[in-house]
Amino acid sequence: MTTFLDFEKPIAELQTRIDELRQTAEGGAVDIDAEIAPLQAKAEKLLKDTYARLTPWQKTQVARHPERPHFKHYVAGLIEEFMPLGGDRAFADDNAIQGGLGRFRGRRVMVIGHEKGDDTASRLKHNFGMGKPEGYRKAIRLMALADKFHLPVITLVDTSGAFPGVQAEERGQAEAIARSTEACLNLGVPLVASILGEGGSGGAIALAAGNTVLMMEHAVYSVISPEGCASILWRTADKAAEAAEAMKVTAQHLKELKVIDRIVSEPLGGAHREPGAAIHALGDAIEESLKKLDGMSPESLRQARRAKFLAMGRI
Repeated sequence: MTTFLDFEKPIAELQTRIDELRQTAEGGAVDIDAEIAPLQAKAEKLLKDTYARLTPWQKTQVARHPERPHFKHYVAGLIEEFMPLGGDRAFADDNAIQGGLGRFRGRRVMVIGHEKGDDTASRLKHNFGMGKPEGYRKAIRLMALADKFHLPVITLVDTSGAFPGVQAEERGQAEAIARSTEACLNLGVPLVASILGEGGSGGAIALAAGNTVLMMEHAVYSVISPEGCASILWRTADKAAEAAEAMKVTAQHLKELKVIDRIVSEPLGGAHREPGAAIHALGDAIEESLKKLDGMSPESLRQARRAKFLAMGRI
């Protein structure tokens, strides 16, 4: 059963009514199709109308939906023969950042991304997708491996930000993020980055400095969370909705600002309602992006990537 968000309350009430009618008719001879049909049509129209006018804050809530597909779901749906590779060969293995070799629609690739987890135990294991220095150093190692063997890199970004703990800072969090961003920019192979849900701060850009940056329709991407921005500007997280509006965190805003290259459409009501369709749509977008980068020399890929990011923010 889908978990409804706060702004979806009218939709939830209609769906509850539909479910109750179906339960009443189970095992009985009463035909309630005539009664359910208009309610179902009304619920679908309400869902369509609601998602056609989502505010940036509501999109942030959708991007954080607990049932939204994560790294492991995209890997399972898109990557064959996936072989996970762990550890930074210096300190430890970070479960928040995953990666490995595999085949994407017949093409050998390196896949790297954030894994948030989808229940309490897995969220704790993966630290809610908040990478530590060893995670970003693992990503650097895997990117170097991909470069060595001429493998395109696919990154799947979904994090509220890098882990802010004291121990992470002691182990060089900022340096690791900077080095990972540098590794992205210096790759001599194609890099296609995808923002799946949240793209938070340096923790996201460390894996997202690609030749092509894709973004799911209801994902968000920003330098700080709306709550964090509100806490700084207004001294209260209650202004998060206003902050989200001002920060232009949505895919639609970022495409207009040329921060991302393409918006990947999601099923009606968000990727969590039809994960399979969302995963397939992203796969098609990644495939098209890789084809456009085929044949480019290592130096051309580097120059195009750097020019892309240096041009951002210029008028």
